Amino acid sequence: MDDTLRSQQPPASAWTPLKRPVFRRLWMAALVSNLGTWMQNMGAGWLMAELTRSPAMVALVQAAQSLPMFLLALPAGALADIVDRRAQLLVAQVWMLTCAAVLAAMTYAGLTTPGWLLILTFLIGCGAAAMNPAWSASVQELVPRSELTAAVALNSMALNLSRAVGPALAGVIVTAAGTASVFLANALSYLGMMAALRSWRRPAPVVNMPAERLVGALRSGFRYARHAPLLQRVLVRGLAFFPFASAVWALLPLIASEELAGGATLYGALLACIGVGAVAGAFAMPWLRGRFSRDRIVMYATLAYAAANGLLAAFANVYVAAFALLAVGISWIAVLSAMQVAAQIALPPWVRARGLALHMVVIMGCMSAGSVLWGQLAEVIGISWTLAAAGAGGALAVFATRTVHIGGHDHVDLAPAMHWPEPVPAEALEPDAGPVLVTVEYQVRPEHVNRFLKAMRSVRRMRLRDGAVYWQIFRDTERPERFVEHFITESWAEHLRQHARVTRADRDLETRILALHSGREPPQVTHYLAAAAWVSPGAEEGHGRNGRAPGEKA
Repeated sequence: MDDTLRSQQPPASAWTPLKRPVFRRLWMAALVSNLGTWMQNMGAGWLMAELTRSPAMVALVQAAQSLPMFLLALPAGALADIVDRRAQLLVAQVWMLTCAAVLAAMTYAGLTTPGWLLILTFLIGCGAAAMNPAWSASVQELVPRSELTAAVALNSMALNLSRAVGPALAGVIVTAAGTASVFLANALSYLGMMAALRSWRRPAPVVNMPAERLVGALRSGFRYARHAPLLQRVLVRGLAFFPFASAVWALLPLIASEELAGGATLYGALLACIGVGAVAGAFAMPWLRGRFSRDRIVMYATLAYAAANGLLAAFANVYVAAFALLAVGISWIAVLSAMQVAAQIALPPWVRARGLALHMVVIMGCMSAGSVLWGQLAEVIGISWTLAAAGAGGALAVFATRTVHIGGHDHVDLAPAMHWPEPVPAEALEPDAGPVLVTVEYQVRPEHVNRFLKAMRSVRRMRLRDGAVYWQIFRDTERPERFVEHFITESWAEHLRQHARVTRADRDLETRILALHSGREPPQVTHYLAAAAWVSPGAEEGHGRNGRAPGEKA
C-alpha cells in the first residue's frame, strides 16, 4: 500500500458524503441538472436533423456543445480562484436557464433556425464551461478529505447516470410533446441547483491583499502547473488513458447499428449498460481504495477497459456487448475518479479551480481528438479492428506510464502555513510596484553543502510554482560557506501572495533547510524594489521619493 491516507483511515462508504446535508442537496440538484443537460444535447441534435438534412450541420451541434469547454474552462477556473465560487455557480445557472428558456420559447413559436440553434447551444455550453471548474473545486469544501474519493465517485456516477437516462427520456418527451418541451425541461432543471446553491452558506475567505486579475491568475496557474510534479503526473496518466478510451464512446452508435444490427432502442440500452457499470464502480471505489493503491486501480481498470474493447471487437453479440459495456462503465469511473481525486489532492486551495480546469481541458481534448482519430480509422480498417487497436494502445500506454505515480502523496499537506512574517517596507508600496527581488542568505558548513544544494532544488520549484519568475542560488567566492538565494516576483502584491501560498509541506522543507544553516541568526531575508518603481515625477535626479536612493533596501 503506497497511499498514506489509505493506511491511516478506513475508507468511507460510497454513500457517506450524502450524509452531509449541503453535499446531498447539491448532488441531487446536480443529478437533475445533468439529466436536463443530456436531454438538451439529444434534443438539439434531433431538432437540427429536422431543420436540415446536412450531416455537417448536425455535427456542428456537437461542436457547439463542446467548444466552450476548450475556450473558457481555463479562464473560468482562474475566475473561480479569485471570486466567490458559489456566486460564480449561481451566475452560471441563471445564464444557462435564460438561454435554455429562450431556446424553448423560440422553438414553441416555430422561430428556431439552424443558426439560432447553434448560437443558443453554444451559449448554454459557455455557462457549463463557467460552472464546471468552480463545481469541481468546491467538492473539498463540502466533504472532509477522507470522503473525497467517495464524493468524486458519486459525482461521476451522477454524470454517467444522466448520460444513460437523459437521451432516452428526451426521446420519450420528443415523441409525446415535441422538442421544445425538452428544452423547457432543461431550463427547469437549473432551478433545483439554484435553490441548493442559495442554501449553501459558504464561509467567506479571509483576504488581506488585492485580488488577482484574470490574466495574471491565468499566468500564475500555468506557472504552477509547470512546476508542480504531482499535477503533471495526473495529466500524463490522463494522456495515456483518455485518447484510447474515447474509441468506445465514439463508435458506440455504429456498434449498435452496424455490428449488432440494432436501432435507437438498442443504442439506449447499451448506454444504460455503461451507466449501470458506472453505478457499480462508484459503489466499489471505497472497497477498492481500501485494498489497492491509486496507481494499481488505474492500471487494473485500464487493462479491464482494454479487454472490454477486445470483446466488442471479437464478438458481434448483444449479450457480450452488454457485459463488455458494464466493464467499460466500471473501469471508466474507476480511472476517472482516481485521477480526479489525485488532481484534487495535488492542488492547494489558491489554484485548485485552475488546475482542475486544466485537467478537464486535457480530458476533453483527448476525447475529442481520439474520437476523430478512431472515426477516421474505422472508415479504413473497420469498426472491429479499430476497437482492437484502441484496446491494444490503451494497454501499452498504461505499461509505458507505470512509473508515473499518482498515488502516495495523500499525506502531503497543502493547507496554507501562513508562517512567513509580513515584510515591513520603510514606506507604503503600491501593490503593482515591481519587480521585487528577494534575497535569503545562508551559512552552510562544507560537509553539508551537497545536502543543502540538493534540498535547494525543491526550494527552487517551490518559489517558481508560487509566483517567482526567476530563481538562482549563488555562492560567495571569498566566503565559500555563504550562499545567497535570489528570486524575483513581478510585483509587490505577487510577493505578498507568495506569503499566503506557502503550504505546510513547504514549511517542512524549510525546516530541513534551516537544519543545515550554521549561522547564529536565522537566514537573513531582504526585499528590494526595482529602482524605477521608487522614482516619482519631478524627483531630484539620483533620488526617489523621500530622498531614497534607487535600489536601496525596501
